[in-house]
Amino acid sequence: MSDEQNKEKQIHRRDVLKWGAVAGAAVAVGASGLGGLAPLFKPAATASKKSEGKSDNEQIVPFYGKHQAGITTAHQTYVYFAALDVKSSNKADVISLFRNWTSLTQLLTSGSALSGEQKNKYMPPQDTGESQDLAPANLTVTFGFGAGFFEKDGKDRFGLKDKKPKHLAEIPPMPNDKLDQKQGGGDIVIQVCADNEQTAFHAVRNLIKQAVGVCEVRFLNKGFLSGGKNGETPRNLFGFKDGTGNQSTKDENLMNSIVWVQSGEPDWMTGGTYMAFRKIKMFLEIWDRSSLKEQEDTFGRVKSSGAPFGQKKETDPVKLNQIPADSHVSVAKSTGRQILRRAFSYTDGIDPKTGYVDAGLLFISFQKDPDRQFVPMLKALAAKDALNEYTQTIGSSLFACPGGCKKGEYIAQKLLES
Repeated sequence: MSDEQNKEKQIHRRDVLKWGAVAGAAVAVGASGLGGLAPLFKPAATASKKSEGKSDNEQIVPFYGKHQAGITTAHQTYVYFAALDVKSSNKADVISLFRNWTSLTQLLTSGSALSGEQKNKYMPPQDTGESQDLAPANLTVTFGFGAGFFEKDGKDRFGLKDKKPKHLAEIPPMPNDKLDQKQGGGDIVIQVCADNEQTAFHAVRNLIKQAVGVCEVRFLNKGFLSGGKNGETPRNLFGFKDGTGNQSTKDENLMNSIVWVQSGEPDWMTGGTYMAFRKIKMFLEIWDRSSLKEQEDTFGRVKSSGAPFGQKKETDPVKLNQIPADSHVSVAKSTGRQILRRAFSYTDGIDPKTGYVDAGLLFISFQKDPDRQFVPMLKALAAKDALNEYTQTIGSSLFACPGGCKKGEYIAQKLLES
C-alpha cells in the first residue's frame, strides 16, 4: 500500500475537530446566607517571607490606584478566573458585597489576612488559612461586570441600565465556536493572579466565600503560564511564544490609546477597560503529530526563537510578504488592530468523549473599544486563520472593568452609588 493510500486511511484532523467535545462541566457553587462582614476585615500578621530573593514588600502590587491591578501588571504565573451570577435582587446586598470584597482584596494583596485570632472556637475561622505562611507573590484581583448585571430578560435589575457601557454585549459567535453556556457569560468576573498558585487559590476561595447568599459561581478556571529563566516570553501549549506582539505596558500614552477608557462612556468606566475572555480548547494530540514545518507555517514564526519568517529575532518586525497569508500572525497583523493580550494555559484532565488531554488557552485581552479593536480581529481570525484547524472556542465572555479606587472608596462605587 502506498504512502498516499495510508494517509487516506488515517483520520483527518478536520474530522477529529468535528468530534471535539466541549470541556468538562462548569463549576457551580451554591450559596446561602450573608452576614455582616465588615468587622472581620482586620489585618493579621503579615505572611512570612519566601526564600525567593525578594522580601514581602517587593512582592506586593498596590491595590489602590487610577486603574485596577492585574491588567498592565507584569504577567504573573497563575490565574484563577471566576465568573459569578448575581442571585440577590437587592442592590444593597451588591453594594455590601463590593465593600467587603474591596476590604478583603486590599488586605490579601498587601500580604495580610483576616483577623487571625478566633475568639469563639465553636464558630468557623474567619480566614481559610492556606496562605498563612506564604508571601503575597504579586497577588492581584481584577473585577468586572457582564451585560447581565445591568439587564436580564428585559428587566433593569438594579436601576443601573442607563449606566451600562456602550460596548458591553455578548461577543458575536464565530463559525468554528462550540460554546458551552456554562463556560461563558456571567454577571461579575473576578480575575485573581499571583506567582504562587496557593496564594491565588486562597484569594479566590475567600472572595467566593464572601459572596455566599448574593452570588453563585458560574464557572471557575485555573490557568498557568511561565516565562523563561531569563525573562523570555512565555510559551503556550503548542510550544510557541505567547504575547510577543504586546506593546509596552509602561508607556501610559500607549496604554491610553489601546487599553484605558478615557471618554465617551459612563463616568465609572473612566480609567477602566473591557476584558474579553475566550476559553479555547487545543487539540494537542493532533498538533503533536504535525511536522515542524506545518506548525511554523501555521503560526508564521520560527518555533525555537519566535522570530517571524525572514527575520532573526522575536521582536523583529513582521514582513507579511514573507509568511503564509493564512498564518496566525499574518491574519492578526493584517487587521491593524491592537489589544493587550494576557493569556494563560489550562488543563482540565481528560476529555471523556475522546480520551484526549483536555487542555488549551484561557485567552484574556484588554481593550478600550472591543467593537473597534477585538471583534474585527476575531472575525478575521475566524475566517482564515490556519490555527483554527487545531483549536475550538468553548467559552466566551465580555466584561466591563471599572477604574481603580482610592483609599476610603470601594471598587465600582461610582457605578453602584450613582
